[in-house]
Amino acid sequence: MGTDRPGEFELIRTYFAPLARDPGSLGLTDDAAVLTPGDGLDLVLTKDVLAANVHFFADDAPEAIAAKALRVNLSDLAAKGARPRGYLLGLALPSDWTSEWLGRFCDGLAADQSAFDIQLLGGDTIRSGNGLQVSITAIGEVKVGGAVRRSGARPGDKIFVSGTIGDAAAGLKARLDTGFAAMHGFSRADEKHVLDRYLLPRPRTRLADAISASASAAMDISDGLIADCRHMAGASCVDIIIEQEKVPLSEAMQKLKATAPDVFAKCINGGDDYEILASVPVESETGFLKLAASAGCPVVEIGVVREGTGQVHLYRNGSPVDLKLEDGFRHF
Repeated sequence: MGTDRPGEFELIRTYFAPLARDPGSLGLTDDAAVLTPGDGLDLVLTKDVLAANVHFFADDAPEAIAAKALRVNLSDLAAKGARPRGYLLGLALPSDWTSEWLGRFCDGLAADQSAFDIQLLGGDTIRSGNGLQVSITAIGEVKVGGAVRRSGARPGDKIFVSGTIGDAAAGLKARLDTGFAAMHGFSRADEKHVLDRYLLPRPRTRLADAISASASAAMDISDGLIADCRHMAGASCVDIIIEQEKVPLSEAMQKLKATAPDVFAKCINGGDDYEILASVPVESETGFLKLAASAGCPVVEIGVVREGTGQVHLYRNGSPVDLKLEDGFRHF
């Protein structure tokens, strides 16, 4: 270790203790946090592990790495209808880490803690044998019995998504190939948009109340639209019908659709969107749309739930689309 770097306990006091303001964190002076849920509330817990050069580039800005690690977990909480409460951080640092890098990483956490009203509760920091790894366990609160599962979709429900789909996958392609944007007619604004969507997910935390009040099933779109529809359909023992023409697209994705339909199809199911996929009963549709609009997070209907056996059927201009090559992101 370099002489300019603090030891473990000084590291905690200097960088992480200032982020731990919830009384349950005990100021990071103990081995565990103590957390009591609010009256009439359940705790919802979720964990994501991000690794350098798998989920982000090792040379990305430390602030952005921290934000992405936290935001992908906040996206899961939103899909359950839960509001953020706190998080635990596991950080495996490579051998060449510096105090400057760690300070910037914590600045990124601090900014998102303020933006999303969440506090650090505890965690652990170790030396990594294989590049930077960030593990976050996020904890949220929802009314007792109110967490929305992916297994509740029922025949007749409508399928909604938030935001736009496919941008992050296009952003990754643009990051890997500097000529990608120009090849497909992207403006500078288009290129910046898709790069930002890959680097910095936008967790739809403001949709949590609408999800809790109206959705029969929900999850975030992390593995890809079709792949995650399959997850919901399988868990709910139904089929999901998606109309591709209804899937909301950014201007960049509309250009990609026109110039390279095959690449477009892969991006639509490329993953890392971190939008919300929700199944909503017809009788709850109006309320869901109003709550989403009032939260500043409009949603779009893209399909319907039918009786079935866990399959997803994609239609393009009324014709079925072969999904064999559109399986979404897989770790293994």
